[in-house]
Amino acid sequence: QVQLAESGGGLVQPGGSLRLSCKASGFTVDSTAIGWFRQAPGKEREGVSCFSSRAGNTYYKDSVKGRFTISRDIARNTVYLQMDSLEPEDTAVYYCATPGRGTYYCDNPLFFTSWGQGTQVTVSA
Repeated sequence: QVQLAESGGGLVQPGGSLRLSCKASGFTVDSTAIGWFRQAPGKEREGVSCFSSRAGNTYYKDSVKGRFTISRDIARNTVYLQMDSLEPEDTAVYYCATPGRGTYYCDNPLFFTSWGQGTQVTVSA
């Protein structure tokens, strides 16, 4: 059974950093794509970053390029999202997810079928 558990969210001031973790069980993190998504109040869920293939190719949303870094620890079966230079616009619930079978696009949550419970990130002074 595929399970994903996010952690690491919290309250941080603008310019600060957080590292989110996505602990996987029921599969190995190098066997499929894993994406990070976020949803702010009143907005649609959006793709932030992901490993787009078994080879570990990465995707980043334009607004987070240069600030966020996705990585994975195969031994811990965990995917991380290092978030630096955080901005108030980054405030959202952050989720990790894996896609269903077939074609998927890292920026489209509709292709992702297994989700964690989410972790809140709040960037505020």
